[in-house]
Amino acid sequence: SDHMENICGYLMKYTNLVTGWQYRYFVLNNDAGLLEYFVNEQSRHLKPRGTLQLAGAVISPSDEDSHTFTVNAASGEQYKLRATDAKERQHWVSRLQICTQHHTEAIGKNNPPLKSRSFSLASQGSANSPGVQRRPSQNAVSFFNVGHHRLPTGKRVPIMQPDHLVDVREMMSQAEGQQRDLIRSIECLPASGHLTSLDQDLLMLKATSMATMNCLNDCFHILQLQHASQQKGSLPAGTTISWLEPKISLANHFKNGAAQNFPAEINKPASVREEQSIAEPCQLTREPEEINPDEELEDICDDKEDDLGAVEEQRSVILHLLSQLKLGMDLTRVVLPTFILEKRSLLEMYADFMSHPDLFVAITNGSGPEERMIRFVEYYLTSFHEGRKGAIAKKPYNPIIGETFHCSWRLPKSSVTTDAGTNSSAHSPSEQVAVPKDAEGQAEPDCYTVKFVAEQVSHHPPVSGFYAECVERNMCVNAHVWTKSKFLGMSIGVTMVGEGVLHLLEHGEEYTFSLPCAYARSILTVPWVELGGKVNINCAKTGYSASINFHTKPFYGGKLHRVTGEVKQNMTNTVVCRVQGEWNSVLEFTYSNGETKYVDLTKLSVTRKRVRPLEKQGPFESRRLWQHVTESLRDGDIDKATEHKRALEERQRNEERLRAETETPWCTKYFLKDGDGWVYHKPLWKTVSAAQTQQTDSN
Repeated sequence: SDHMENICGYLMKYTNLVTGWQYRYFVLNNDAGLLEYFVNEQSRHLKPRGTLQLAGAVISPSDEDSHTFTVNAASGEQYKLRATDAKERQHWVSRLQICTQHHTEAIGKNNPPLKSRSFSLASQGSANSPGVQRRPSQNAVSFFNVGHHRLPTGKRVPIMQPDHLVDVREMMSQAEGQQRDLIRSIECLPASGHLTSLDQDLLMLKATSMATMNCLNDCFHILQLQHASQQKGSLPAGTTISWLEPKISLANHFKNGAAQNFPAEINKPASVREEQSIAEPCQLTREPEEINPDEELEDICDDKEDDLGAVEEQRSVILHLLSQLKLGMDLTRVVLPTFILEKRSLLEMYADFMSHPDLFVAITNGSGPEERMIRFVEYYLTSFHEGRKGAIAKKPYNPIIGETFHCSWRLPKSSVTTDAGTNSSAHSPSEQVAVPKDAEGQAEPDCYTVKFVAEQVSHHPPVSGFYAECVERNMCVNAHVWTKSKFLGMSIGVTMVGEGVLHLLEHGEEYTFSLPCAYARSILTVPWVELGGKVNINCAKTGYSASINFHTKPFYGGKLHRVTGEVKQNMTNTVVCRVQGEWNSVLEFTYSNGETKYVDLTKLSVTRKRVRPLEKQGPFESRRLWQHVTESLRDGDIDKATEHKRALEERQRNEERLRAETETPWCTKYFLKDGDGWVYHKPLWKTVSAAQTQQTDSN
């Protein structure tokens, strides 16, 4: 209390995305436990513009700089503030923390725990039953009956032993079931009347019950880790934990609008089911699988995301979700509602960036390093338009760890642009690079084949690896991407952390490149996608580089989807090509000789990818893995899609928890860790090099 002093002064307060930061006069009222602010010091005698109760609040210095800090009230309201320097920030933070602690402890002393409280929803009856009728003075909390059970006096809680984890797991399962019943009961309430499913107290009850279960799960996970550390070494060396296959068919398990009748197997204790799953031989292998392109068929799936119906109908859900988010919050672990999902996995979205394979294959046909760099820039800028499905911004499925996606493209050799005087389908023996014998004869004689594979190699952080190659043209691309999502108010930003490398083996060139950020704008109205940020493309061998800027639309005026860039020779710092336009419309390339080329992306031919039928796909290939979610979304059955999605995510969490307990690392299938990145296990540059070595030895 000696340090509890009333302080006041000017701080900058973040208001909103439009107004930004504004100076406001703040007053810390220690006696009342309030933080108040006014427009300026002269208006201090007037009513405060805003007030925060500090009891139960959290005061957090920001990591972004040494001046910013946040005050998060127990009510959920937040002030983001900025002092003039680090010293002033420390002064405010320390005084606020002292005041917060004092008033939080005071509430605890003045409000001892109640002997009995309530937490079970009254039984549902008819509209005239006492459980549904509600007097105006009756609040939502009084609608629930609760009883906290206290231990008999004199009895001590026994110390938790490893064997007791089985009982704890069972109690946790029961609690989770009761919590789900509570949520369903609330959501079944009528949309109008005295007590509705959107009642503020009931929404708070849903949120707090979910938070409570999350905390209990975290605590239980800590107990499991402690148990695992005591049992370390109980598994044989080299044991690999793979996916636990579900004991029931998802297709038959979740019936729309019907009660979920679980078979006897699912009603067994969770620990027994888990032990049986571990004991049974795993049918899944993590060994790489060679996909035969002849088994792949031209894709007829065309899921355009132009339907606004679900978004319009679920606006209240979006508003409720937004109310739980804070500016800058990492969305990696936030479960977003199913109706905003598009009908494909993120891994398949990366494949759709390759929808112009003719431009990709034509890169290596450039007559010189300058033209090859320009061709790569052209291919790069045309890839994003087809990667989006429709005009509405929806989110692809978050890939499950171990998920893979395979496809290929076949294109006539005559469709590939060649350099003047160069025949793309025939090269002299001195120009030809040796092709591995197992790759010969796989494609039609007059066609090029581009093969693609992607794998989710990590869950936290979420990292995807993808690889594409054209054996006939001796070129391949390898990339890894870590998607980091953040809430930005009325938009969501996704940073694509990672790097890709294009290998032109015929010329011994490597082109490194990065990816732009993506933004989902206007998430409460008509959501749309915008790209932003600067990316670089470099070829160390030739000394050519490209700098590309994706411009976000300014608040006032300006064009959408604008992109500018230039290609230059680093040694002479000479710009050899400039590009401008829109990445989803028309691009204009201006060359150093004065010539201009226009590329209309809306008129570019799209080569359909070839994918194996579902019955021939492995259980963790994207389309087969998410097939029930996709089918439900196509049928417009959001509830059923949500159940299937939840089942997949829950299985992933259980597997991750088990691997953590046994300290068993996840084994990838197609990609290997290489420093900070991931590399395909059998890249073309290795197989070609081996074939060349073998050819040399035979000579």
